[in-house]
Amino acid sequence: PRHFLRFKGGRPQAPERTSTFRAMATVFPSNSGIVVGGGLAGMSAANTLLENGARCVLVDKSSFCGGNSTKATSGINGAETKTQKNKGIDDTIELFTNDTLKGGAKKPELVKILCGNSGADVDWLVEKFNLDLSLVARLGGHSAPRTHRGAERFPGMTITYALIQMVEKVAEKSDKARIITKARAHKLLTNSAGACVGLIYEKGGLDFQEHGPVILATGGFGADFTQNSLLA
Repeated sequence: PRHFLRFKGGRPQAPERTSTFRAMATVFPSNSGIVVGGGLAGMSAANTLLENGARCVLVDKSSFCGGNSTKATSGINGAETKTQKNKGIDDTIELFTNDTLKGGAKKPELVKILCGNSGADVDWLVEKFNLDLSLVARLGGHSAPRTHRGAERFPGMTITYALIQMVEKVAEKSDKARIITKARAHKLLTNSAGACVGLIYEKGGLDFQEHGPVILATGGFGADFTQNSLLA
């Protein structure tokens, strides 16, 4: 199956760089994954795992999934999407990248991944989940119309719930997926070589362990490099 540790703000991204994934394959089987966070990024990761025949465990500290992604009211940005091309909108990944860097992004290497995969990600949402993202607008800071949405009032909620429902259907019909809510991941497990091999989460006052490759899709928590963070 396709490697799955590839990320954009929403969806895990294609692994053109294989060295990291090969290294992980020496530690883990490639047919499972643990996702922390049930927003759009986490649900995209979970669906990509399932799409490639892998098993998935998703944990979220809240009582229901969705996260901040459900609160988005503008849409999702993507450059060189099929929708843009059908509408005759002239946009490029390079232009989107430059706009993002001008907006104050601090990590150019991540910006390149975010913008470079954005068009394929929007197309994936449309084609895989039958979402209407046919309305394209130009918002502040963008040099071209590239914010995609449908007619719904809250596009973030519409997009994220479609992905949640897909994982829930799999979980209901098979053991390929599990969603664990009210579960706070608080420790990453590592082996003697220092590689992450799982995590510990707290639920109902008790600690539980899951073993396998871990995908952090926890928004601000995933970018927390302070002394007490999971990444410390």
